[in-house]
Amino acid sequence: MYKCVIVDDEELARNLIKNHLDQLIDFQVVAMCESAIEASTVLKQQQVDLLFLDIEMPVLRGTDFFKNLIHKPKVIFTTAYRDYALDGFELNAVDYLLKPITFGRFFKAVEKFREFQNKESTSPQAEENANAPEFIFIRKDRKQVKVFYDEILYIESVKDYIKINLKDESHLVKHSITSFHKKLDSRFLRIHRSFVVNKDKVTAYTRQDVEIGKVEVPVGESYKDVLNTIEM
Repeated sequence: MYKCVIVDDEELARNLIKNHLDQLIDFQVVAMCESAIEASTVLKQQQVDLLFLDIEMPVLRGTDFFKNLIHKPKVIFTTAYRDYALDGFELNAVDYLLKPITFGRFFKAVEKFREFQNKESTSPQAEENANAPEFIFIRKDRKQVKVFYDEILYIESVKDYIKINLKDESHLVKHSITSFHKKLDSRFLRIHRSFVVNKDKVTAYTRQDVEIGKVEVPVGESYKDVLNTIEM
């Protein structure tokens, strides 16, 4: 069963897509959202396979919202404007549906999604991702020390070293924060030239700082857009 979220600021448009999906036995609508902000909350709470995402919406456009997602489900963009087609395909969308959406055209897009899913489930890349390690080895005191990603709270750059902060201890390692960040998975966000945080450990945040428990980590001016991905 594929889990779907419909995001559109128009109720009629949301209901039309839901009615189309109701004709298919292997798709389940888990949420219908009026805005990208509402959808970000849903995506944080559960795994979603497919987004039906309107492009032109108030506050935050669908394409801008999707660009900032860390964990991207498959997406089918919907819009009343033909000129937005290029934006959709540049984001590797499954398809682009022009309103009003007929069931025939809708079904074609869904079949493309199924084809994508079948290819990915049998690809070597899918197997590799499923077996991706949940830890990294760091060199400390002439030893290679295993550090689990889930135990890392945040990482701080200290001159030629980085300080890897865990709940009950820390590791000081000779490494650049930029190259070390590239070794980590998508839960780790660069929010300052000197700080990387584990977004799963964030307890509160503002435009100026991110809190991890009692620790306040500053947000750099050029990194403020990254805050949009914390809840996603």
